Amino acid sequence: MKIFKYIYAVLFLAISLTACSSDDNSDIPEENPVKDLYKIYEFSRPDHTVEVYSVKQKLEVGYNEISIRVKNIVDNSYVADAAPSWMPMMHMEHMSHSGPHSVLSNSVNNTVYRGHIVFQMAGNDTEFWDLTLNYNFKGEALSETTLIDVIQPTNGLKKVQVFTGNDDVRYVLAYVNPTKPEVAVNDMQAVLYKMQDMMTFPIVENYKIILDPRMPGMGNHSSPNNQDLTYNSSTTMYDGKLSLTMTGYWMINMKLLNANGELLKGEDVTDDAPSSTLYFEIEF
Repeated sequence: MKIFKYIYAVLFLAISLTACSSDDNSDIPEENPVKDLYKIYEFSRPDHTVEVYSVKQKLEVGYNEISIRVKNIVDNSYVADAAPSWMPMMHMEHMSHSGPHSVLSNSVNNTVYRGHIVFQMAGNDTEFWDLTLNYNFKGEALSETTLIDVIQPTNGLKKVQVFTGNDDVRYVLAYVNPTKPEVAVNDMQAVLYKMQDMMTFPIVENYKIILDPRMPGMGNHSSPNNQDLTYNSSTTMYDGKLSLTMTGYWMINMKLLNANGELLKGEDVTDDAPSSTLYFEIEF
């Protein structure tokens, strides 16, 4: 009899612990995948909304990470099979053109579609950007176009270069990281596109970007342990190392070489030429 009582007690305790564990797990709130982002645009239809998020409060000239979500307002759920695509367009007084942009992927979170757009110029009173989003909702192909504001960076620093190389090809080179530079050897990233036509900007692969960071206000000194940017096929970006030895204003002088090692843009920094014509600016 004592044995049966012991077994019963053990079973009761095991069931109680399992129930408590289940209850505890159900109380854990699901993490919001866009909690660190700003919702910058939203447009609605009777049964759903499309939300546009950014890491910045406003879209700026240069590289912008953007996320898209499609919400079913009937059951308050987010859609995992929206398969969105997009097209940014700049409407100028006498012409229109697009800008470099990635595909939208939900590989990190199945209801958040992430990508980036590089805006080459800001809007103004007579010229403006709009963004067309194509997506699926309940098997129906839909499209929305909305005006978007693109401004110059508030700090006035150059983070994108649009230029014609020595090969007569038009390129767009944009700074990505570090977004928060430190006095250290920082991981650096940039994206490089070429203009095939006014609407098409393919990624440029297997080039090389030589770095020479300088501090113009401190005798134009450089820094050790920099690593030139090379193409990373898994991210489709250019990765390297940026050495910053002190806080302040830095000019990241660059030279762009093609896959054959031929110089396409940029110059060596010398006493007579204190900067390259190809550069980014940071200040921290």
